[in-house]
Amino acid sequence: MRSQTRFGPLIEDDAVTFRLWAPGAERVELVTDSRVEAMHHADDGWYGLRKPAAAGTPYRFRIDGEADVPDPASRFQPDDAGGASELVNSSYAWKQTQWRGRPWHEAVFLELHVGTFTPEGTFLGAIDRLADVASAGFTAIELMPVADFSGRWNWGYDGVLWFAPDSTYGRPDDLKTLVDAAHGHGLSAFLDVVYNHFGPDGNYLGRYAPQFFMAANTPWGSAIDYSHAHVRGFAIENAVYWLDEFQFDGLRLDAVHAISEPGRQRLLRELSMAAGDLARRTGRHIHLVLENDANQAALLDPATDPHAGRYRAQWNDDFHHALHVLLTGETTGYYADYRDAARHLKRTLAEGFAYQGEPSPHRDNAPRGESTAGLPATAFVSFLQNHDQIGNRALGERLTELTDPAALEAALSVMLLAPMPPLMFMGEEWGSRAPFPFFCDFGGELAEGVRRGRRTEFRDAYARHGDGVPDPLAEQTVRSARIDWRERTLPPHSARLELVRRLLAARKRWIVPKLPDIEPGPARTSTLGSLIETVWRFGSGDELAILANLGAGAQPRPEGSFRWSCAEPIWGPVPPPVVPGWSVHAAIGRH
Repeated sequence: MRSQTRFGPLIEDDAVTFRLWAPGAERVELVTDSRVEAMHHADDGWYGLRKPAAAGTPYRFRIDGEADVPDPASRFQPDDAGGASELVNSSYAWKQTQWRGRPWHEAVFLELHVGTFTPEGTFLGAIDRLADVASAGFTAIELMPVADFSGRWNWGYDGVLWFAPDSTYGRPDDLKTLVDAAHGHGLSAFLDVVYNHFGPDGNYLGRYAPQFFMAANTPWGSAIDYSHAHVRGFAIENAVYWLDEFQFDGLRLDAVHAISEPGRQRLLRELSMAAGDLARRTGRHIHLVLENDANQAALLDPATDPHAGRYRAQWNDDFHHALHVLLTGETTGYYADYRDAARHLKRTLAEGFAYQGEPSPHRDNAPRGESTAGLPATAFVSFLQNHDQIGNRALGERLTELTDPAALEAALSVMLLAPMPPLMFMGEEWGSRAPFPFFCDFGGELAEGVRRGRRTEFRDAYARHGDGVPDPLAEQTVRSARIDWRERTLPPHSARLELVRRLLAARKRWIVPKLPDIEPGPARTSTLGSLIETVWRFGSGDELAILANLGAGAQPRPEGSFRWSCAEPIWGPVPPPVVPGWSVHAAIGRH
């Protein structure tokens, strides 16, 4: 049985109750076809009207007789964000009725953007590639946001109608078909959701519900005021809607550090509790993951089902940044905090976060992060690339364009064999060279504002590359981001794909079964030149060791803490006395 929300139409057997929270409106009318009907004003700013209505009925709300707006909880917008909402009464028949999800320790993510994942750029088009995703060794897909945005293309972080899958990708039942098909391939399905801001075009809440916003701003627009119970309820109902109605196995909450106080902590706690209630009621594995630049370790708990403000894990930017600096030598922007890349990488492997309260030079030496003491490695999602770290570059180029293949393969080996849940970006598994530049489809002054903002942010790149920097509003920019699945059968891409398959097969056989028993707290780690050795301990007494030479020159193997000669090799033979450059060895043994 689906959970019932307050926002959006309430559909019953004989009638539909249309509802809108509009505390800033004097009068609200329901507009269906050519008919206009007054809605009843209830307490606390709610308006409602119960009447017969069929699925497929287009409707809007007329505010004070002057502005026709879509339902902020619309389930579908066939004519884009500014058009009429469509009444949706899904009768989708799920095929994978016995699916209850996968436990967290099995997670291996492939992040994808629906619009550029396949030539079709649709939910149904993505289904054709799920078998390839599963065969590579991934256990989960993670969709970038699909909430309705203005225009024909967008990364998804400009969503304005949070309950409506964007019509560019298909209808709501098409998205359910994709999730159902993923489960049929043994893949969990995760969705990226954005609760820190609304997009800049197509959001009308400020006109009739100004209580949604506060005077403060985020980098992307007006801050949402989660101190108000109805506003928190809107986001929490949305999260449960995706998990329940669409059967997503988990959510990744975008940039929660950008959610303004007051109300932030209450939102995160209550959302987690609502997801936990759903998990207990249905017997499903449901996982919540954060993106949080503040590195708040106190929010994380990978071992317990969602509860009271805790989340399975966090995307670990520190891991990415340290390895990116090591691989590319780049130290501009936030990479300046990771100039001593080997030291920071050592700490991320051993403890999760590199910054646990230390001053961050990039943030004017403000302290960043909290101690990770007591957390296991499974609380930190690691990655070498994702949509941000590729797309927040002027040219949107991937690591395949920025570093030596041997170096990249060594870094991949560390990431895929370490205990942290790994994430790759679509096409990364075969070394795709398709860029992923920023793109959107706004018009008028907003479009020019986006162009001006990009020129300001990347002024040095524009000075060097001129017209070579992709226009974020151009269709060609979107087309360039579409990955070419034909590459994966051609050298050198086929060799990279085979490497990833073998690494993930080794992970599945040797490492995943032990992860529920991994001990919390820091791993043992040591460095010698470009060598980093990290040893994680399990309650059984076993230890997982990774010895990585992340440099081009050979290094003498340190005398040390892990007895390689007594261990079961996972990757590579027992390391020789002189370890060659860009090589990785992994083994499991008993201490």
